[in-house]
Amino acid sequence: MKSFTGQGQVRTPQRRGLWRLLRSAFAVNPALTILAVTMLITFVATLLGIFVDHRVITGAPAWLKPAKFAISVSIYCFTFVWMLRFVENRPRLIRLLANVTTASLIVEMVVILTQAARGTTSHFNQTTTLNTALWFTMGVFIVLVWMMNLLLAIALLLQRMPDRAVAWSLRLGLLISAIGMAIAFFMITPTPGQAARIAGGYGPRIVGAHSVGVADGGSGLPVLGWSTVGGDLRVAHFLGLHALQVLPFLGWLLTRRKGLVALLSTSDRLALVWSAGVSYLGLVLMLTWQALRGQSIVHLDTKTVAAAGSLAAGFVISVLITVLRVRNRNRRRQAFTLALQILSD
Repeated sequence: MKSFTGQGQVRTPQRRGLWRLLRSAFAVNPALTILAVTMLITFVATLLGIFVDHRVITGAPAWLKPAKFAISVSIYCFTFVWMLRFVENRPRLIRLLANVTTASLIVEMVVILTQAARGTTSHFNQTTTLNTALWFTMGVFIVLVWMMNLLLAIALLLQRMPDRAVAWSLRLGLLISAIGMAIAFFMITPTPGQAARIAGGYGPRIVGAHSVGVADGGSGLPVLGWSTVGGDLRVAHFLGLHALQVLPFLGWLLTRRKGLVALLSTSDRLALVWSAGVSYLGLVLMLTWQALRGQSIVHLDTKTVAAAGSLAAGFVISVLITVLRVRNRNRRRQAFTLALQILSD
């Protein structure tokens, strides 16, 4: 069904739903919502930059990193503002969390875009006084983003919510995403080669790396750039960050009272959320361990395969236990109902 505006424009239900969501986000915090939308526009602009500007920085198109960060920041802002809706009766805390996050991410993106325009890397770059200052500035502000994420997790831990499964999907998503962010601290330490150059008095140039055991900018997966020949901490970092979307989405799915979900009790749904959360955290930690051993995500050794298999088996077993409990309970309920019918007849 379509509706018509005063200008003769057609507004579909999908467009009405989108505007409703944007208005809702804007009501929670205008700055964070505006930044989310701005980053979508920036993402499109940087994608165009990839095709127009053919410069290469550390083996990748100059505007690829700004494009990836723009879409990542947009998704993060939309998710963060949505989660702020669950914080009740703390308007000043909401403003603090949202405004500090907004300001910090703006600084991050300005530095990343500036360095791409200058034709140099933004991360780990201590080649000049200016580059060092910009890199340290990024470090300070990303710590603020991490602190706001953790503070929101604490606020939701203290917040009483009617649906325990949804509540813990939000809390676990935030806590695991904070761990995912913290993995970046492994990236800023000097590699053995860099440490040797610094010890030899050659002074810092590039200090830190995404990759372990190989230099950044080598063979990597398309678009993502994750190393295919050595360890890469970005894999665990990426997966950890997106717990912020994955686990709350699971919590939301378990509120849809259809099919098997309709048979789940509150404790069943809570058990599934915890099973997913613990398994997700285990996967993030396993990928961090794998990367720190200098092992590529596409070349798994026996230890990694065994760890992954154990994680998968644990998750499947925990889900099966819940499903079997639901089935047995449903059978007992059906038998009880049948017995009542027989007695009444």
